[in-house]
Amino acid sequence: MLAEQVAVAAETLLSGGVVAFPTDTVYGLGALYDNSKAVRRIFDIKGRERTKALPLIVANRNQLEDVACSERACVVLLMQAFWPGPLTLVLPKTKRVGCDVTGGLDTVAVRMPDHPVALMLAIRAGGAICATSANISGREASLTACEVERQLGSSVDYIIRCDAVGSGIPSTIIDATGDKIRIIREGTITREKISRICEIF
Repeated sequence: MLAEQVAVAAETLLSGGVVAFPTDTVYGLGALYDNSKAVRRIFDIKGRERTKALPLIVANRNQLEDVACSERACVVLLMQAFWPGPLTLVLPKTKRVGCDVTGGLDTVAVRMPDHPVALMLAIRAGGAICATSANISGREASLTACEVERQLGSSVDYIIRCDAVGSGIPSTIIDATGDKIRIIREGTITREKISRICEIF
């Protein structure tokens, strides 16, 4: 059943649609990162300012290399320690990522979620997926498909229904573009855990 839903969701993404899907934190609202029209729809659905960047999820290293530069030693160590999991890394973007995703910045936020459905979806879609929380901006993040429906209704083209809900705790966000890494938001992965891997300022 879930595999069938993932297949339908992937086809929806590939045809330019917007889908909602479970992750290890909250339900995500997704579009293929290189489809500008679909990316713009995410902003419209959420009522989100277009100057705010959208994070991406990836399923493997090849997808990561398509969208971000991740060769730094501390970045590799962080990925080895916490991916898949609730860690978002802000990295220099590649030329393949458009300004509609990054809000005009030269960086992109990327993570690999620890949820089989999200990973399967990125694999079936064949590339990184924009994955912001599936809710109206300023409202509570959705943890279930029913909550997505209540907030977003028919504005989403397809919703994957899954009983395995996320933690509800946002991912930890790290800016890894400077000489030392910087914690932007502390979530499940604490400052203490990160400091065991890399020097923080």
